[in-house]
Amino acid sequence: MAERVRLDVALAARGLVESRAKAQELIRAGRVRVDGAVVTKPSHRVGPEATIEVRGPAPYVGRAAHKLLGALAAFELEPAGEVWADVGAGTGGFTQVLLERGARRVYALDVGHGQLHPRLRADTRVVVMEGVNAR
Repeated sequence: MAERVRLDVALAARGLVESRAKAQELIRAGRVRVDGAVVTKPSHRVGPEATIEVRGPAPYVGRAAHKLLGALAAFELEPAGEVWADVGAGTGGFTQVLLERGARRVYALDVGHGQLHPRLRADTRVVVMEGVNAR
């Protein structure tokens, strides 16, 4: 009998999500079904024969996007046509929202390397600055 693995691990291993962290986010949000039933625990064990479905597209590359959406609304900010900096960009949730809202250019700074989502990295409006400590 084949070994059962955590649902978040299975999602990433099957290529249904970009990372385990993204898998955990989608599972907790109730967007993952195993054999037709919604599962909300990333630690749920599944076998290789399990049918796993992810419902709906993931709208943002990172959870930070939701925070920025709230801040833009609360402070009545409009990124369109402006130059912005995403300090601590990580996967680029803030950067993605700024671009979707019409930012002219976004400087994506992070002390780490290789974290920014490939789609954002390829966008000509994004200036990737890795290995930068903003302090």
